[in-house]
Amino acid sequence: MTAAMAVPDQMTAGTGQGAGAPVLEIDGLTVTLDQGRGRAPVPVLENLGVSVAAGRTVALVGESGCGKSMTALAIMGLLPEGFRIAGGHIRLAGEDITHAPGRRLRRLRGNAMSMIFQEPMTALNPVYTVGDQIGEALSLHQGLGRSEARARAIEMLRAVQIPAAESRVDNYPHQMSGGMRQRVMIAMALACRPKLLIADEPTTALDVTVQAQVFDLLKRLQAENDTAIVMITHDLAAVADMADEVAVLYAGRCIERGPVATMLERPGHPYTRGLIACVPHLKLGAAAAAEPEMLDDIPGLVPPLGQRAAACCFAPRCRHAALACTTRPQPPLEAVSAGSRHAVSCWRREEIGA
Repeated sequence: MTAAMAVPDQMTAGTGQGAGAPVLEIDGLTVTLDQGRGRAPVPVLENLGVSVAAGRTVALVGESGCGKSMTALAIMGLLPEGFRIAGGHIRLAGEDITHAPGRRLRRLRGNAMSMIFQEPMTALNPVYTVGDQIGEALSLHQGLGRSEARARAIEMLRAVQIPAAESRVDNYPHQMSGGMRQRVMIAMALACRPKLLIADEPTTALDVTVQAQVFDLLKRLQAENDTAIVMITHDLAAVADMADEVAVLYAGRCIERGPVATMLERPGHPYTRGLIACVPHLKLGAAAAAEPEMLDDIPGLVPPLGQRAAACCFAPRCRHAALACTTRPQPPLEAVSAGSRHAVSCWRREEIGA
C-alpha cells in the first residue's frame, strides 16, 4: 500500500477553510455489552472516531446492526442497561461528557444537544399536547413561564411549517399526520437551539414528498442556527442531499469515511460499493423497457454481537476477500492518497480499485 497513509481513526466534518472548533468530537469510542457470569464483555463499537463542526453534517451509514443508533445513544448518555463506554472520549463543545454524571447529562440533553428519534409516535407522549411537550424543555432549560413557553412552542411550530400553529399547539400526537408528528419532533429538538442535533432515521415511514420537505426544513434550520448535525441513515439519497461527510459503519467499526461527493462517486470499500449498488436509479418510458435495471445485493447478514471476528468482519460477505482478509487483524483506516480526507479500511483496497 505504497500510496496509502495511516490516518487517525477519526473523521472531521467542516475542518477545512473557515471552519471553527468541532462541536462534537468522538475519539476512539469503544462500547461493550456486559454478558455477566464471569464472561468477557462483547464489543459493540470499536475505536470509533467522528468530529463535526458548527453548521456541518456528518452521516453515519450502514445496515441495521452496524452500530449507528448505538453511537447516538452513547453520545446522548442513553445507553441501555448492560452497555457501557469502555474506552475513548466524547466531547461536546470541548467538554468531556464521556462519563458525565446523570445530572449533568440531563442539563445538556434537550438544551446543548438534542435527538430526533426514529418513531415520533413512540417518542411523543400520547397524553400531552404537542405544545406542552415542546414547552417542557423550554421551561426546564430556559426557565420560561407557562405562557412564554406556549408562545415559543407556537413560534417553533411555525418554524417547522405546521399550518395553523395557534390551534395545532393544543393537538395531541394522534391528531396529527406522520409528517406533522415528525415536524413536531424537530420543533422539540430545536426549541432550545442546541449546538448538536442527532437525527436518527428522521424520515422513517414518511412518503418521498414529505421526506424531501423534512430534509429541506432541517437544512434551513441548520443554516439559521449554525447547528452541527449527526444524521443516522441507511438512505444514500438522503446522504447525498444532506451530508458534508460520511462514515460507513460495519459491525461496530468505521470501514470508510470521507467527503460525501468522493464517497459516492469513488467508494473504496467493497461494502460501500455494495450499498451504492443496491440503490435503484429511476428510468422512465422507453428507457426502462429497453434496459430493465438489475439491482445488486450484498449476500449474507451483519454478524451478530459475540460473533464478530478480530479480522475483517465483512470478509465472509465480500466477493473480493482473500486469505489475508480472514487471517490478519482488522485493517486500519488509511488515506487513499497523501493528504486525502478519504480513508478506507481494507487490505485489498488498491487491488480492488485497480
